[in-house]
Amino acid sequence: MNTVEIIKKKRDGHTLTSEEIEFIVSNYTEKKIPDYQLSALLMAIYLNGMNGRETTSLTKSMLYSGKVIDLNRIPGLKVDKHSTGGVGDKTSLIIAPIAAAAGVNVPMISGRGLGHSGGTLDKLESIPGFRINLSLIDYKNVLKKCGAVLIGQTKEITPADKLFYALRDVTATVESIPLITASIMSKKLAEGIDGLVLDVKTGSGAFMKKQKDAELLSHSLMKTARMFDKKVITFITDMNQPLGHYIGNWLEVYESIKILQGEKIEDLLTVSLNLAGAMIYLGNKASDITEGIEIAHSLIENGKAFDKFLQIVAAQGGKTTLIKNPDKYTKPKIVERIQSDATGYLTNINTYNIGMAAVELGAGRKTKEDKIDPLAGIIFKPKLGDKIKRGDVIAELHTSNELNIQPAKELILASLKISKHNLHKHKLIKKVIQ
Repeated sequence: MNTVEIIKKKRDGHTLTSEEIEFIVSNYTEKKIPDYQLSALLMAIYLNGMNGRETTSLTKSMLYSGKVIDLNRIPGLKVDKHSTGGVGDKTSLIIAPIAAAAGVNVPMISGRGLGHSGGTLDKLESIPGFRINLSLIDYKNVLKKCGAVLIGQTKEITPADKLFYALRDVTATVESIPLITASIMSKKLAEGIDGLVLDVKTGSGAFMKKQKDAELLSHSLMKTARMFDKKVITFITDMNQPLGHYIGNWLEVYESIKILQGEKIEDLLTVSLNLAGAMIYLGNKASDITEGIEIAHSLIENGKAFDKFLQIVAAQGGKTTLIKNPDKYTKPKIVERIQSDATGYLTNINTYNIGMAAVELGAGRKTKEDKIDPLAGIIFKPKLGDKIKRGDVIAELHTSNELNIQPAKELILASLKISKHNLHKHKLIKKVIQ
């Protein structure tokens, strides 16, 4: 087959065969196709889309580019969760230990930051010593011991997606339903799961800005999951403001610790409990989602969820003393506070720009080679509908490079709308699809 002809075919809006898709995936994985050619194809897919058969073929090719893990020897159902990403979305760090503490096996393969959206792996790597690159033997051992394991794609697990993922991040081809579907589902299917909870974000800080697009993505993901005989529940949740207050890698670990220790951060806690409740239900540890939520809440209250998080961190080589005492973590070199220049109600946030401000500070990547600064990020204080006075601190910026402050500050200030009149707060969980 000819790579250029395949690019041209998709560029002109035609349907690719399963053989053509397999050719591209296998040859790019084997480094026989250069980045610039795959970049062209990714843009053609972004612009012209893929039908259901093409999306399934892409998912299968990515899935079988590596090993599919067999977890049959570990008793009990295996359930994972995936979020389509947003700003301040650290729920994986919270719900994996909750579900594991409830007796559900959680084999979680996660990704890195993508565009303005943070990645679970980057957050985990901010914990000194935490190993995300486990062998399959260690992966199974940690899961058997702790009930949960959190790793990234390895050379053995969906290597094609790992390569596609990094290229999509820097070629403006992230927001594509077939590419998102294939990326998510290939990783999740490779884990050996029985069930999956999806958190599809919508709003200014999501990849799917409109709810109708979030619903289209949800149906694409669920259709693909069902084709592989997996049970799935989808939540469509709001991303018109950061989730919680902390944005950045260690900052999000810090806020996750606070939630697991019982701190009430309303929006983050609500989403986390709903997702964990659905996982507990799919894992046959509750009769419905509502009972699952009650179990999840009790596991935070009695400390078992936090103890489980400590166990997972220790099993993967992380420094648990910093999880027990997060305030002892290294402090950022530079902290800058942004104050409001107006009085009124916060009526709109361009959450995408808040995420890009965190990238400017060093919490994300602009190129494939960029290194993450685990200390970089934003503490974003207000929520939509809050009354703000002139001089109030809106955000606290953390970085190791003073040159990063001004562009981040400009992005944040341009992202906010403060009005004289209040508005009703956004509905946090917009839809549940079973």
